[in-house]
Amino acid sequence: MPDKFRVLFVCAKNDARSLIAEALLKHTDSEHFEAFSAGLEAGEVDPRALESLDHIGIDTTGLCSKGMDEFEGQPFHYVITLCDKSSEEAARMPTSDEVIAWSFEDPVTSERHDPFRHAVQEIHDRIKMFITVKTRQ
Repeated sequence: MPDKFRVLFVCAKNDARSLIAEALLKHTDSEHFEAFSAGLEAGEVDPRALESLDHIGIDTTGLCSKGMDEFEGQPFHYVITLCDKSSEEAARMPTSDEVIAWSFEDPVTSERHDPFRHAVQEIHDRIKMFITVKTRQ
């Protein structure tokens, strides 16, 4: 097992889901993982994503929207896509040992009640399972 696994979360605009995932992985297990996030293109950070993390005590310092080009040439152990659009663009992903496709509803466009709270919970649950599986190897 390497000192730390490098994980890149990718979604369409890096405005909500991938930022949430980056912050949650950093918060949950920064001992074993380095977390990053990017969009197929950079977007505007949705303030509700940051508010939903702040609300549960997750540090959002330094979270900002970044495009894939920012990580060009950098190797990752895992690239995790968080939406169907980013999954379809696998050829554009940085070099990684494994590409994993997760799909979560976009809280920015969701009509669900309290979509950001749901997104945080669903992504956090998946990250906890990911950590359990990947740190047992």
